[in-house]
Amino acid sequence: MSEYLLELRNIVKRFGGLVALDNVSLALKPGEIHCLAGENGSGKSTIIKIMSGVYTPTEGEILIDGKPLGNFTPAQSVQQGIQVIYQDFSLFGNLTVAENLALNTLLLEGRKTVDWSRVRELATKALARLGVTMDLDAEVESLPTSGKQIVAIARAMMADARLIIMDEPTTALTRPEVDALFRIVRDIQSQGIAVLFVSHKMREMLEISERLTVFRNGRKVAEGPIGEFNEAAITRAMTGHDLTDQTYTWEKRGDEPPRLKIDKLSIPGVLQDIDLSLQPGEIVGLSGLIGSGRTELALALFGMNPSFTGKVEIDGKPVHPRSVQEAVAAGLAYVPEDRLSEGLFLTQSIERNMLATSFDKFVRGLFIDRKRADAATSGMFDAMQIAAPGPHTPVNHLSGGNAQRVVLARWLLTGARLLILNGPTVGVDVGSKAQIHRKIRELASQDGLAVLMISDDVPELVQNCNRVIVMHRGAFVGEVAGDQLSEDELNDRLKALK
Repeated sequence: MSEYLLELRNIVKRFGGLVALDNVSLALKPGEIHCLAGENGSGKSTIIKIMSGVYTPTEGEILIDGKPLGNFTPAQSVQQGIQVIYQDFSLFGNLTVAENLALNTLLLEGRKTVDWSRVRELATKALARLGVTMDLDAEVESLPTSGKQIVAIARAMMADARLIIMDEPTTALTRPEVDALFRIVRDIQSQGIAVLFVSHKMREMLEISERLTVFRNGRKVAEGPIGEFNEAAITRAMTGHDLTDQTYTWEKRGDEPPRLKIDKLSIPGVLQDIDLSLQPGEIVGLSGLIGSGRTELALALFGMNPSFTGKVEIDGKPVHPRSVQEAVAAGLAYVPEDRLSEGLFLTQSIERNMLATSFDKFVRGLFIDRKRADAATSGMFDAMQIAAPGPHTPVNHLSGGNAQRVVLARWLLTGARLLILNGPTVGVDVGSKAQIHRKIRELASQDGLAVLMISDDVPELVQNCNRVIVMHRGAFVGEVAGDQLSEDELNDRLKALK
């Protein structure tokens, strides 16, 4: 009997002339928490699809319990106990928690009618195995991301999983939710189930995994017990070079008025007497638990919830944006957390996405001045270091980091003076994350752009902000700045909100 549950030996995967995986080997033991790391495009998704039978290797072999398999289909993968929890969770949003959990079992039993007591029994047992309780009658689409993830994990466990593959499971989770997920992962491990934790968040890798494998450009470049790695070593393996840690220092410029001044901004039941002042060049962080009102504040400023009361000034001039157009005209820009559904026209080119909010700047008479528009987009393409063949590349061909740079470029072309970033590097790999941070700091320090950065990533806030405001239940409840601004201090403030 092999000591390995799953082995991939010398796997090669080609798509035409593109080599996505180049002689990659990976072995997983029962009850092991193994982390697979790498930047976007490194081959992580391809290896997951080979493990789950979606892709057939061009070369190499797959072994389960030491026995080679021939044609490995998705159905065979499930039969062998391999379950993949993708980032979208693949749940039925319009069905309840109980229905999502019981559906597969009922289909396998060939039932023609629904026994609702049986549905609830199956769901209750599935959640009890994870040590959690939930409202079984809640529709899944109404759940927070962490709740959907629990349902997806419970459903995988019901299928007699021996290996659960989690693809970027903490992308949209707060730190308390990450802690809860890690508890569940360790409970899964205690039941002898292996977990492949696919991520590019280095601190989480170091915290949860026992072994680490790193891919770069389709090759395995590092592997070993987690104790052999630190953040610098993982970064070097993922990117091929060292990334230096920098923090942002802001210095007040003369007697300029605040770029943004908010006085007693309120929305009944949502926001309570918000007072805030941002100077040119400041990067101010906004932290808090999910539901604290951070996004609601951003949407109010950006004209998407104009029902607020109170006063807002931009560069000393009163504004009350009643639409996105009015907000943009006042010098505001907003980068949403979900760039795929809210921030981009995915089938359109990089160039068209960049120009989407500033076409009027390049119109002469009835026509667009193509020469000026092309010069602007080409310049921004280069300035944002977008890795693509050119500005005419469709956005859906880009990695997460490059897509995020396109969203930033769009708003910079409007001449924005205040940039609101909601989760600026969610789903972005470590190399792109460092480049985006560097660009934001450069825009603030050199161009005087004021930035309001909303993030659940505590290291991101500490590294890039000169001060961080903590928000809870629609109100500001604290601020951390200067020498006090550290990860430990900010984490302590957030833990106290539970």
